[in-house]
Amino acid sequence: QDLQGHTDTVTSVAFSHDGTQIVSGSFDKSVRVWDAASGQELQDLQGHTDTVTSVAFSHDGTQIVSGSFDKSVRVWDAASGQELQDLQGHTDTVTSVAFSHDGTQIVSGSQDLTVR
Repeated sequence: QDLQGHTDTVTSVAFSHDGTQIVSGSFDKSVRVWDAASGQELQDLQGHTDTVTSVAFSHDGTQIVSGSFDKSVRVWDAASGQELQDLQGHTDTVTSVAFSHDGTQIVSGSQDLTVR
């Protein structure tokens, strides 16, 4: 099935660990959460000011992390869509983000040649 909602190129997608949800990031600056079974859009997470390059779920599925051309890493509550953290520090585009298995740490890679 097609998940319709983004208004520009989709750059990153990931399943939740239990396979029930999908998260996607896009050139349209949004992070979207989808029900994997029905394809219904559950959340439209707004906060990035430029292209979202990378998205991931925490292992327990309660949080989402996203990275962007805007140099930020943002953490979201997967159920409510609320932005929990806006992590700054990279000096160039964030190209990759991930949670540790236990969900206590986030790692990000950037065009600034660093991993944080």
